[in-house]
Amino acid sequence: MSEPLQPEDVLRLSPVMPVVVIDDAAHAVPLARALLAGGVKTIEVTLRTAAALDAIGAIAAEAPEMIVGAGTVLTADDLTAAIAAGAKYALSPGATTKLMKAAHKAAIPFIPGVATASEVQRGIERGFRCFKFFPAEQLGGVSALKALAGPFPSIRFCPTGSITAEKAPDYLALDNVLCVGGSWIAPAEKIHAGDWATIESAARQAAALR
Repeated sequence: MSEPLQPEDVLRLSPVMPVVVIDDAAHAVPLARALLAGGVKTIEVTLRTAAALDAIGAIAAEAPEMIVGAGTVLTADDLTAAIAAGAKYALSPGATTKLMKAAHKAAIPFIPGVATASEVQRGIERGFRCFKFFPAEQLGGVSALKALAGPFPSIRFCPTGSITAEKAPDYLALDNVLCVGGSWIAPAEKIHAGDWATIESAARQAAALR
C-alpha cells in the first residue's frame, strides 16, 4: 500500500500546477490526457463552475493516472464535495478557521492560501507547512517570497496569480517555492475549443521548467 499523499508531495508533482476552469465536464478527460501526454501529472480543477465536481469525478474515474485536485475550495462543504467527487487534494485562495479545522479531519491534503506573514503564522499554528501564495504577482511576486523566506525558512509555497510562462522560472528558482500555479497551460478558450495539441505542447514546456 502506498504512503498517503502529503501536501509537499502534491506541490512536487509538477513545476507548474495547471489551474483550470472547466465549463463542460465532457472536456475533463481529454484535457487530463493532453496534460499527461505533455508530462504534467496533476491538475487543479477550480470549483468555479457547475461542471467542476463532475469534471473531477470524470478524471478520477477515467484518467486515474492524473492526480486531480480541487481548487477554489472556500468552505468545509466545498471540501467535502470535492473529496466525494474524487479529488486527491484541495487548495484554497485563502483560509478560515472553520475550513482549516475541517481540513485536519479530511482524508486528502489541503493547501490553504495566504497573502501576509500573519496568515502564514496562523496557518503554522494550525499545523500547516505548505501554502498557496495568492495573488502572487499583485502581492509582490518573487521579491515578496524572498522576504518571507527569512522568518519562515521551513515553509514552502505554491505562488499563483498572474504568473506567466516567462515569469515562472524566477519563482521556481526560489528555495521556498515548490511549484507555481498557472492558467496559461490550459486556458478556458483552449479547453472550450478542444485544442488538446496546443495544451499538450504548453504542458511539455511547463514540465521542463525544473
